[in-house]
Amino acid sequence: MFVDRAKIYVKAGNGGDGRVSFLREAFRPLGGPDGGDGGDGGSVYLIADPQLHTLMDLRHQVEFSAEHGEMGGRKKCSGHGGKDIEIRLPVGTQVYTEDGLFTDLAEPAMRVCIAEGGKGGKGNYNFVTARNQAPRKATLGKQGIERNLLLELRLMADVGLVGLPNAGKSTLLSVLTAARPKIAAYPFTTLSPNLGIVRPSEYSSFVLADLPGLIEGASEGKGLGYEFLRHVERTRVLLFLLDCTSPDIKADLKVLKAELKRWNPDLLKRPSLIVLSKTDLLDEGTKPLKGPWKQTISSATYDGVEELIQKLWKLLEGAPAPHIFREPDELPDSREKLKETELDDEWD
Repeated sequence: MFVDRAKIYVKAGNGGDGRVSFLREAFRPLGGPDGGDGGDGGSVYLIADPQLHTLMDLRHQVEFSAEHGEMGGRKKCSGHGGKDIEIRLPVGTQVYTEDGLFTDLAEPAMRVCIAEGGKGGKGNYNFVTARNQAPRKATLGKQGIERNLLLELRLMADVGLVGLPNAGKSTLLSVLTAARPKIAAYPFTTLSPNLGIVRPSEYSSFVLADLPGLIEGASEGKGLGYEFLRHVERTRVLLFLLDCTSPDIKADLKVLKAELKRWNPDLLKRPSLIVLSKTDLLDEGTKPLKGPWKQTISSATYDGVEELIQKLWKLLEGAPAPHIFREPDELPDSREKLKETELDDEWD
């Protein structure tokens, strides 16, 4: 099951208290102060783990606490520090606190301290002065940091499949990769992202994401808009997939580009490839449709599939990795409706 949002509570360990004690040994009945310092509390760390692809485990465990530090010992011995804990999260997880974005785990093996353990208190031997040779003062350990966190996963895919519901995205993913998403002839079969590995050659590969279909108004939350658009921000290349059997292919492309622009205008600046799908359903002898697409394919007959893989690989070679920050649940500003001519540039 794919889960891309979770709320958890983290608590770092408290520092141990300092001790008040005095040395008592044979032949030294009135030894000086020897109370040791308390140990530091354990901290909570977040680790970006490339082996994880969902936040599902955090549905079952929502509270994480590090160990407290021990109280200081006698003979100036410090208490043991509390053990740190690590929470492993998928690469691409953004972490929010009450104050906003705290960190973006965008790189594999990133390690971030989200809650620092409290410092241990001072034992009474620290407070000896010329006037006070037997202090009965020690300090308490500090409280560890505690936080409520919102975790939001944004997939780190190389290519994102963009298309209306039932455009053939899941079928294409199953043809290009070993992934086996749910496929059916009705809209919104894909309710969550699916990932697959495409291999242009024996020694090269890239990640392709099949994302829930867009509909008009997705940038305002209609359909699965937020669930889709949150993930498309992380992709390096966009693959616009258009159904050749649609009654108005031109309008379909306009809808896709308009929704992406309303969500984040920078999305349309990324390398992209427009592909016409389901060409096996066209009647024989049908004149090839004119349009901005650079490739026509049939997932059923595999026509054009290998050419598509090589074109995507070539686009990826020069595509930079996007780095996007967005507040959780932030909505794009309601912008003036796009003019009809804005999305006509590529149409023949």
